[in-house]
Amino acid sequence: MEVLHPRCAGLDVHKKQVTASLRVAEGRKVRKELREYGTDTASLLQLRDWLESEKVTHVAMEATGTYWKPVWHVLEDSFTLVLANARDVKNVPGRKSDVKDADWISDLLAHGLVRSSFVPPQPIMELRDLTRTRKQLIRERGRHVQRIQKVLEDANIKLSSVVTDVTGLSGRKILVALIEGERDPDRLAELGSPWLKASKNELRAALHGFVREHHRFMLRLHLDQVDALDGAIEDVEARTERCLDPFRGVIERLDTIPGVSAITAAVIVAEIGVDMSRFPTPNDLVSWAGLCPGENQSAGKHRSRKLKRGAPWLKTTLVQAAWAAVKKKDSYFHAKFLRIKRRQGSKRAIVAVAASMLTAAYHMIQRDEDFHDLGAGYFDQFDRQKLARRLVRRLQDLGLDVEVRSQAA
Repeated sequence: MEVLHPRCAGLDVHKKQVTASLRVAEGRKVRKELREYGTDTASLLQLRDWLESEKVTHVAMEATGTYWKPVWHVLEDSFTLVLANARDVKNVPGRKSDVKDADWISDLLAHGLVRSSFVPPQPIMELRDLTRTRKQLIRERGRHVQRIQKVLEDANIKLSSVVTDVTGLSGRKILVALIEGERDPDRLAELGSPWLKASKNELRAALHGFVREHHRFMLRLHLDQVDALDGAIEDVEARTERCLDPFRGVIERLDTIPGVSAITAAVIVAEIGVDMSRFPTPNDLVSWAGLCPGENQSAGKHRSRKLKRGAPWLKTTLVQAAWAAVKKKDSYFHAKFLRIKRRQGSKRAIVAVAASMLTAAYHMIQRDEDFHDLGAGYFDQFDRQKLARRLVRRLQDLGLDVEVRSQAA
C-alpha cells in the first residue's frame, strides 16, 4: 500500500498521559519509536519539540472528550493535524493497549486511511461553546421549572392547569405569595392577570391546596435557581452577540430562511462555520450532520438505515426549526413535508425538511446569496400527469364522474 506521509505520528490521548508513536519511512524500512508524555503544558511542549526534531509533517489523534483540545492547541501551528473519530480508527480485535492504539493510528495516517473530523477555527469554536452553553442553561432552567410544578402538585396546587407558564408574570406573583406564606385562594387568585383564559373561580379552585413550610422552602430554592439561570442566559446571549460581529452578514442571510431565527442562524454558523470548502458537496454536510439515512447493504438486502448520531447540537436545532418552517403555507418546505408525510410519515418528513434547510444554508453561505423559496408548486411541475391521475382517482372515490380534457393553448 502506498505511503502518503513518510514522516508522521499517532497520538493516543488520555486525561493524564499522551502516548506518541513516531513512524518514519526510510526507503523500504520503517523506523518506529514510542514515547509517553504528560498532559501538562511543559510536557506537551516537549512532545512538540521531539516531533519537530524528527521532521514530522502530519500528526493524528482520536477525539477523546475534551482531552484532545490542549494537545491540538500546542501542535496546530507546527504540524498538519488530523482529528479522527474513534469509530473510524478502531483497531482490529485482540490485545489492546495505549501503545498499540498509538501505533495503529500512525500506520493508518501514513497510508492516508484516517478521515479528518471537522475542527473549526478558534472564533467559531468560541461561538460554538457559547451557543451550546446557552442551550444547556435553557435545559437546566426547564428542569427547575418542572421541579416547581412537582412541588406544587405535591401541595395540590394546580397552578400549571390554569397558567401556561408557572414562572411567567402571573405565575411568579402567585409563587412569591405562596413562598411568603399566603394561603387564601381568594387573595392568590387576585394576583392573576386579567388576560388569563382561566376565570377567577377556576383560579380559586386551582389555588386551594395544602402548602407546608417544606413546600415553601423547596419553591424558594428552585425559583432562586431559575432566576440565577435567567441571569446566566442573559450574560451568554450578550457575549454571543459580540462574538457574532464578524459573521453578521451570514447571520442576516440565514435569518431569511423560513423557520430560522437569529438564534438558530447563530447555531448553524457555530456548528458548520463559514468555510464550506471543508464539505465538498451539500450531501457531505447533510451526512456529517446526521440528517440522512445510513447505508447498510449486504447480499443485495438493505438492513436498518436509521439516522446516524451525526452532529446532535446542529441536528436538534434544525429539526426544531423545520417544524416552524412547515407551518408556512404556500412554501417549498411545506410542500415537501406533505409530499413525504403521505408515504413515510411525519418524522421522516420533518428530517427531510431539516436536511433541505441545511442544504439551502450551505449554498447561501458558499455563494453569498439570499434565500429563494422554490414555492409550493415546485414538485407539481415534474409529473403533471401523475398528479392529474391522482386527483381524478380521488374525485372518483367521492362518487363523481370526471372527464379530463387538455386546456387549449
